[in-house]
Amino acid sequence: MGNTSYSANLEVDSTQVLMALAGPQSALLSEVAKESGAEISLRGNTIYLAGEEADVRLAFRFLTDAVELVGRGFGVAPNDVAGSLRGLRDDPNRSLTELLDETILITARKKPVLPKSDGQRRYVEAIRNHDLTFGIGPAGTGKTYLAMAMAASLLTQKRVKRIVLVRPAVEAGEKLGFLPGDLAEKVNPYLRPLYDALYDMLEYERAQQLKERGQIEVAPLAFMRGRTLNDAFVILDEAQNATPEQMRMFLTRFGYGSKVAVTGDITQTDLPSGARSGLREARDILQGIPGIAFCTFSDADVVRHPLVQKVIVAYEKRDAERAAEAALAPEEARNGRGRRGEAP
Repeated sequence: MGNTSYSANLEVDSTQVLMALAGPQSALLSEVAKESGAEISLRGNTIYLAGEEADVRLAFRFLTDAVELVGRGFGVAPNDVAGSLRGLRDDPNRSLTELLDETILITARKKPVLPKSDGQRRYVEAIRNHDLTFGIGPAGTGKTYLAMAMAASLLTQKRVKRIVLVRPAVEAGEKLGFLPGDLAEKVNPYLRPLYDALYDMLEYERAQQLKERGQIEVAPLAFMRGRTLNDAFVILDEAQNATPEQMRMFLTRFGYGSKVAVTGDITQTDLPSGARSGLREARDILQGIPGIAFCTFSDADVVRHPLVQKVIVAYEKRDAERAAEAALAPEEARNGRGRRGEAP
C-alpha cells in the first residue's frame, strides 16, 4: 500500500496565471483531482495536495508544468487532463511541457494548437515527416482538426501555396450538378466540418480572402480526376466513404512539394451495403511503403466530451460481440446439420 498521508503545496505567484489555470469553479483542479486520485484544494495563491504519494506526485507534476505553460500563454483545459495524466503516469521521466509542447503555430493572433495525446503527437510528427499520412480512428480524436492545423500553419509560413479540401459526397452520389450555385456552394454542406476547423485557426476574413484568391479550394472527390496538385496541402476527409477506385485516383493526384492527409473511420462507412471502403483497401495495400505513414487512433485519443469516449467504447464492445456471434454461427449450423443427420 502507498503512503496515504503524503502532501504537497504549490504556490502560484501570479494571480492571473492561477485564475487562468483553475478556471471557472476550479474546473481544471477538480478534473486533476478526479483523474489523479489526489485531494486538491485552493486557498489564496496556494494549491494544496494530499493523498497517496504516487497520486500526489503525479498531480503535482501536472500542475507545476501547467503553471509554466499558462504563464507562457498556452491554454490548459479540463479536457487536456485525462490524456496528459495517462502520459505522465506511463513515463515518470516525462513532463507535461514535453507532452503538450508539440505546438502547431498558426498565426500570431491565434493560439497555438496543441496535440493532447500520444496518438495525436505521433500523428502530427508523421505529417511533418511524410508526404502522405493516413489518420484512421473514431470520431473526436482530432484527425481532421490537426491535419487542418498543419495545413493552415504551412500555408501561413508559405511552405505550401494552397490548401485543397476534399470530401466524398456520398449522400448525393457524387452527382452534384443538379444543385444550385457554383461548385463551392454545391459541395459546401459536405465540407462544413473542414470549414469549422479552418475558421478556428484563421480569422474569418483572412480565410475568405484566401478562398477568393484560390489559396483555399474545396472539391468533391469526384472532381479530382485528371488533376495534378503541386505545392499544396491536400486533405481527404471522411475517406472511408471513398470507393477503392476513387481512392486510387485520389492518391495519384498530388505532385511535387505537396503533403496529403487522408482521414477517416473505417467503422463508419456510408457506402452502399457490400461496397468495400477505399480507405480500408489502401491501408491493406500501402502498409510498409517508405514515405507513407499510418496513424491509428483509439478511444484513448478522444478529445471531445468525456461521454464521446464512453459511446465509442460501448459501440466497439457491441461490434466485437456481433463479430464473435457471426464467427460462431457457421460452426453451430454445421454442428446442427451433423446432429440431424445422425442415426437414432
